[in-house]
Amino acid sequence: MKELKPITNKLLWIFALGQFGWSLLSGIVSNWMVYYYTGVPSEQNPNTGVFASGITQSPILFKLTLFGLVLAAGRIFDAITDPLIAGWSDRSNYKGGRRIPFMRVMAVPFSLCTIALFVLPQTQNTGLNDTVLFVLLMVFYLFMTMFCTPYNALIAELGDTQQHRINVSTFISFTFILGQSISFLLPNVAGALEASVGQKNSIRFSVAIMSVIACLSMLIPAFYIKERDYIDSKPSDTKPFKSLAKTFSNGQFRRFVYSDVIYFFALTLFQTGLAFYETQLMEIEDTWTFVLTATMTAISVMLYPFVNIFAKKIGKKPIIITGFFAYCLVFGITVFCGKGLIWGFIIAVTAAFPMAILGILPQACVADVAEVTRLETGEDRSGMFFAARTFAFKMGQALALVTFTSVTVSQTKGSYRTTAAIAFVTCFIGAVIFFSFNEKQILLRIKELKNPKKESIYREMRKRV
Repeated sequence: MKELKPITNKLLWIFALGQFGWSLLSGIVSNWMVYYYTGVPSEQNPNTGVFASGITQSPILFKLTLFGLVLAAGRIFDAITDPLIAGWSDRSNYKGGRRIPFMRVMAVPFSLCTIALFVLPQTQNTGLNDTVLFVLLMVFYLFMTMFCTPYNALIAELGDTQQHRINVSTFISFTFILGQSISFLLPNVAGALEASVGQKNSIRFSVAIMSVIACLSMLIPAFYIKERDYIDSKPSDTKPFKSLAKTFSNGQFRRFVYSDVIYFFALTLFQTGLAFYETQLMEIEDTWTFVLTATMTAISVMLYPFVNIFAKKIGKKPIIITGFFAYCLVFGITVFCGKGLIWGFIIAVTAAFPMAILGILPQACVADVAEVTRLETGEDRSGMFFAARTFAFKMGQALALVTFTSVTVSQTKGSYRTTAAIAFVTCFIGAVIFFSFNEKQILLRIKELKNPKKESIYREMRKRV
């Protein structure tokens, strides 16, 4: 049997570069598509709705807008393809491994599709633009799934110990929020280019520059990491939807997912509305978005070591619950915020704490459940566990996108405050649900299965005492 190379923090950091890449592409679409494709330009923020004239804007069903339905359909399509790609990855037996070959193939088309979303739907025919936008979004989410699902499966497989699982979750959380933060630089980069290439092209060139950076970041781990050198992976025999059903039959996993899907519904509402909260409620220029996001990111990163240390000492569950309630505070502040840049900094500073917690620890929880299942059954279905999680939370994101675009169809300040209020209520519910997740039971079971003799002696000693 081939001796595997040891997994080091250097390897985990290189792996985390892939998270930066796909996070940057995802951030460009999730943070700026609604902003640039809906709304009305103003003197203070002339880029709002700059591409809106080419896309149908009026509600087509009750208060549901075409753009909101297209975005939601994209997330639903993304969610449905997750288990299919996860099953494909789990069952594959390529020479380069079960995960890395997908990452190598998908990095370039994923990046190109991101650029196309801001370039192609701009003909003189609105119906054609609507169709092109819909098709491109479906392809974008398909390519993202084909990169991210195998990538996420490696979190559990490279996290061969509890310490490595928390470390890799910490590293990818850092690169994730770094990618999201860099995506908020889009108006600043576009502003620097506008004089030479024009308003609309400056946005497109900015998207292209960021997409190239993202592509390189995804390709580095894909070609540096030799999967077979570190992971002794065996193809799963279970078919995709049967594997998905088996995954959701795990009671602990279901409890985690229930809270997770509600949390992502709330967070997506907030993230989609962030540019509007800042420009419409606080009445600050969109170029401040990056400064505020950078502030939030910097503080959050400073908190990472503390989250990492305390998670190992007191467990992930109490810290995650604290993060839920902290986000409730952030959403509550947004509901009542006033004018001025100071409100932007208040929200940025307050959000840094839950961002650090919920950016790191949920992935480690999924990796724990995947690990205990592997030890109990002898079948490694890590890809499906992460796909099942993303399947669930993307349904929450889809609902959030429909909710946001429907609630804010009037584009009034009250409508934007309403979205923050909905996020507050749902996030609170998610926190309450997470109390039922039994982390201690999972970790004890992992120890028992890894060291059956030692645990048997320990249990016997406890009985005698």
